[in-house]
Amino acid sequence: MIRQPRCPWAESNELMTRYHDEEWGVPVRDDNTHFAFLTLESAQAGLSWNTILQRREGYRAAFLDFDPVAVGNLTQDDVERLMMDARIIRNRLKITATINNALRFQEVQAACGSFTEYIWGFVDGRAVQNEWKRMEQLPASTPLSDAFAKDLKKRGFKFVGTTTVYAHLQAAGLVNDHLVSCFRYACIRSLGEQDM
Repeated sequence: MIRQPRCPWAESNELMTRYHDEEWGVPVRDDNTHFAFLTLESAQAGLSWNTILQRREGYRAAFLDFDPVAVGNLTQDDVERLMMDARIIRNRLKITATINNALRFQEVQAACGSFTEYIWGFVDGRAVQNEWKRMEQLPASTPLSDAFAKDLKKRGFKFVGTTTVYAHLQAAGLVNDHLVSCFRYACIRSLGEQDM
């Protein structure tokens, strides 16, 4: 069987490979999926994506299928319960940030029609198409992620630094950072070039 050329980071284990091959960079136009990625990426701060990906189903259960309305209704008692939940990273600041972010997420939806419309407005509805040849070329942040992070923070979101939100832009397909040699590059490029 011929091995598909992939972005090198995707070769570390089967879970990362599947995530790379099926999800990473596919343009997201669904609000709950955006909220799921934001929740997971803010939980990742200081940790590896692999660590979070292994706990994704635990996060899905703990944070009510990533429903921002349900998460926004969580109470202090729920925070205490989540602090005992071994399926997630038990960091009080990250847990309370997720609840806060659910409320801020709903405010964006009310102001902009949807979070999808809001976030895709940062790229005028079409994904940024990079043409990286080597992993060392990929930035940790860009002026785009700087602007997005600044706006999220102004709106009251927590754990949304420029590196965290750049990871969101990559994962949610607003930026195509697959290497040009990767078998997913052309497919993701064609999906990202479709109008929002």
